[in-house]
Amino acid sequence: MIQVVDYHKTYRDLTAVSGLTFDVPAGAILGLVGPNGAGKTTTLRALAGIIPPTRGRLIVAGHDIVADPVTAKRHLAYVPDDPKLFDSLTVWEHFEFIASAYRVGGFESKAEQFLEMFELTEKRDTICQELSRGMRQKVAVACAYLHDPQVVLFDEPLTGLDPHGIRTLKTSIVARAAAGAAIVVSSHLLALVEDLCSDLLILRKGQALYFGPVSEARSRFGALGQDASLEEVFFRALEGQPAPDGGGP
Repeated sequence: MIQVVDYHKTYRDLTAVSGLTFDVPAGAILGLVGPNGAGKTTTLRALAGIIPPTRGRLIVAGHDIVADPVTAKRHLAYVPDDPKLFDSLTVWEHFEFIASAYRVGGFESKAEQFLEMFELTEKRDTICQELSRGMRQKVAVACAYLHDPQVVLFDEPLTGLDPHGIRTLKTSIVARAAAGAAIVVSSHLLALVEDLCSDLLILRKGQALYFGPVSEARSRFGALGQDASLEEVFFRALEGQPAPDGGGP
């Protein structure tokens, strides 16, 4: 569902991502982790068609995001770490706008379900400028789901959410994957990645240190046992411990 082949992104003399290759099949949840400046957001923004790659191919649901951006974007949704909503529109008007943009017919019943799911029913007619940070995040996620995207990209999705909102979002991500969507979750919260993700991509300075199943990551780095946490795996990878089977993409 997602294919990234030899992706490079440079800004003048700065190389943000170098030679990145990975794929995410339908039904998989990929955890994208790495220190600040590793290239995580740059990769997500390129997949979403917001910034062009310097080199390489990025395929979303069978469509090249550069050669056929409109068709590719019909199949994806991107929730950035600080979603930019329309301050003067109400929550419901956001649904109306998304439904119009993606040509979603009969969206009302689905939108009502999302209002209830994300505890937004009482905020239905509230303009987004008056919403809390967590409420705005919920609106952004609900809007992302409205057109049933086959690919969903999340950048730090838990920002501002209360415990109930975190549980609801995690449940919704698992349900989306179970329904056949390919999901990418970029987060510094390694416990979230460990809870949700079937696969793992560790980046440092724009290059992959590890790409593969979460279940195999523990055995790839040094003497870590199967009870090792993802945090231990992450720091072991960053420390440059050898991976017996290559450990790369």
